[in-house]
Amino acid sequence: MPLRRLIVVLLAMSAGYVLMSQDAWPQRPVGRDYGRSMVIGREGIVATSQTLASAAGADILRQGGNAVDAAIAANAVLSVTEPMMNGIGGDLFAIVYDAKTKKLYGLNASGWSPQGLTIEHLKAKAVTDKIRPDIDSVTVPGAVAGWFALHQRFGRLSLGATLQPAIFYAAHGVPITELVAKVWAQGVAALQTRPGFASTFLPGGRAPGAGDVFRDPDLAHSLTLIAEHGRDGFYRGPLAEALVEFSKQQGGTLSGADLAEFQPEWVEPISTTYRGWTVYELPPNGQGIAALSMLNIMEQFPLAEYGQNSAKALHVMIESKKLAYADLIHYVGDPRFSPIPVEQLLSKGLARRRADSIDPQVAHCSVLPSDLSAKLNAMGHDTTYLSVIDREGNIVSMIQSNYSGFGTGLVAPGTGFALQNRGQLFSLKPGEPNSLAPRKRPLHTIIPGFMQKGDEMIGFGIMGGFNQAQAHAQFVSNVVDFGMNIQAALSAARFTKITFEGCDVEVESRVPAEVRRELQAKGHELETVDPYSLAMGRGNVVMRNAAGVNFAASDPRADGEAIPQVPDWTRR
Repeated sequence: MPLRRLIVVLLAMSAGYVLMSQDAWPQRPVGRDYGRSMVIGREGIVATSQTLASAAGADILRQGGNAVDAAIAANAVLSVTEPMMNGIGGDLFAIVYDAKTKKLYGLNASGWSPQGLTIEHLKAKAVTDKIRPDIDSVTVPGAVAGWFALHQRFGRLSLGATLQPAIFYAAHGVPITELVAKVWAQGVAALQTRPGFASTFLPGGRAPGAGDVFRDPDLAHSLTLIAEHGRDGFYRGPLAEALVEFSKQQGGTLSGADLAEFQPEWVEPISTTYRGWTVYELPPNGQGIAALSMLNIMEQFPLAEYGQNSAKALHVMIESKKLAYADLIHYVGDPRFSPIPVEQLLSKGLARRRADSIDPQVAHCSVLPSDLSAKLNAMGHDTTYLSVIDREGNIVSMIQSNYSGFGTGLVAPGTGFALQNRGQLFSLKPGEPNSLAPRKRPLHTIIPGFMQKGDEMIGFGIMGGFNQAQAHAQFVSNVVDFGMNIQAALSAARFTKITFEGCDVEVESRVPAEVRRELQAKGHELETVDPYSLAMGRGNVVMRNAAGVNFAASDPRADGEAIPQVPDWTRR
């Protein structure tokens, strides 16, 4: 057992925690091929893709902070430890369960396009097909506004206190972990000549390797401004001025008003039922509706009888994905600009009709709606998801992203963070739900999830571009259909289909060879990938059961883990 894991185990055991094995879980046992046990206890737990971020969040809980404080702290540390995945140049979404009121709150902190960014403006630049990953793909970063909104409504500690761990790591340095080092190195070739990228993210002229200490003093300064001045530290003042001036130098349209006038939106989560559970996602402009649509279609089939990762079950899931995503791409955009038929898309009647179109023996390579276009794909998959539960039972399901690795790769002088390229998801064809327009939010890939049955609640998420909705549905099915605990459900072999047409699909090599042969016989064009592939996304989960005990799981596809809060030993 690695030393860090042994220390966590000993601390957890001394604090009254139990690291329960799958075999002890009071549900149907499955094979122990997922490599980890759940973290279980009565204090809070923080689950992220980076151990240092989880530890920072757990320490904020120890200081008296709640789940929201810990989530903000962990997210800020992640901006230092894996800056290609997330950062204050990107967007944020969150679902918060408030244990006192027993109510769910949704936050959409996705930024809008600049007022001056129009289809006509891009045509004048000879951009007519798709927005390039340059300054014109930069939408207003929403993450900091999201932190501030969450903190104002729910936070206990000062915003400055929650940002101190990230400021410390940015200023003093953080050792880079193995998978992050690999992804970092892969993104260098395409971005190293982008203004500000090399001076910020290539210390000594190269990507840091595993164990190399990375420092970002400019980011430490930016985070300090936010700690001292709140949202105005980012959207007004010197930092905002630097972003606007940089955009102007690069030929962009971002203005001071675009930043200062942006506000995140509190939204009502949307939901569906799945075999007795209620599953929640956030409403459009995100893709969460596709996860719910996919579950509605899957519910029409006896997946438990088919067996987990059987050819029959996987065929149904893959075909359900195609149908749900066809509606996603056809109907979803920013609801402030055009009505989205959410109720109709989530109706059980529609799900039954869609399910009837699935041929149990043949994979469909093209599905309705008939004018479906493959112009969008999952090129953006560098995202961070985290989940937190505190001792009172408050839960935060939070996701934050730059879209592609390091976003645009553009770094304004003195800021220390890359600007996102989320605007690439806009359509440049007028009249569509997702057509580019001023002050509009694009169709968004990042989605937090939540599910509940009685007093049992699970905050979950799995990152990875347009992989996310289909990964959510697979996780829910693993828990509900196949009786897995949250760690087993998260670790189980997955598939992903990142395109919107065709019969191509990626499956992890842990799916049995015989099952893969059966899928190919049905017409699925399989690509077998690594047993724990990053293409499947990286997830985290927290859960509270009816007895008030907390559980957490972290994806073995990432470098992180779930870390419990050390309790107050003097509490009586």
